[in-house]
Amino acid sequence: DTTNIVGTLQNNGSAVGGTNTPAFSAYLSSNQSISTASFTKIQFDTETYDTDGTYDNSTNYRFTPGVAGKYLIFANMYLNSLSDGKNVRLDLYKNGASIAFGRTDSAKAGSSVSVNFSYADSANTTDYYELFVYHNEGGSLNVASGARTSFGANKIIE
Repeated sequence: DTTNIVGTLQNNGSAVGGTNTPAFSAYLSSNQSISTASFTKIQFDTETYDTDGTYDNSTNYRFTPGVAGKYLIFANMYLNSLSDGKNVRLDLYKNGASIAFGRTDSAKAGSSVSVNFSYADSANTTDYYELFVYHNEGGSLNVASGARTSFGANKIIE
C-alpha cells in the first residue's frame, strides 16, 4: 500500500527529518610521500563534493563543520610496500589532538595495506578535523592516490 502525505509529517509537534549537511568527501589527486616514525597530515586536495564549503582542500586540509551537531566521519588510506612486522596508523585529529585511529600490521614483506575507520563525534561551530598517518617502515612510503585514500563526513540527522 502507498500513503500520500500532504503537509509536514510531525512527531509530537516537531517536523520529522532534516538534512545531513554539511557534508564532504575528498581524496588525494596524486601519491603523497610519508616519512617514517612521524605523524604526517594527509593532504586530501580533491573534493568529490562539499555541500557547504566546509572542507579546505588547498591550505589546511581540514574539515570545519561550522554547524554544531553530531557528525559521522569516515576515512580510508592505502599505503604501498610495507615490510614484514611493520605497522601503519591513520589518526583522526580534532582541534590538533588525536581522538580516534585505525591501525594495521604488515603480514609479509612488500605488503600493501589499507586502514579504514568511521567515527561519530559531536562538534561545535569552531571544531576542526584532520587526518594524519604514521608508519614505522624505516624510510619514506607513498600513500596511494584516488579513492583508495579518502576522507569525508556528514552531519547526522538528530
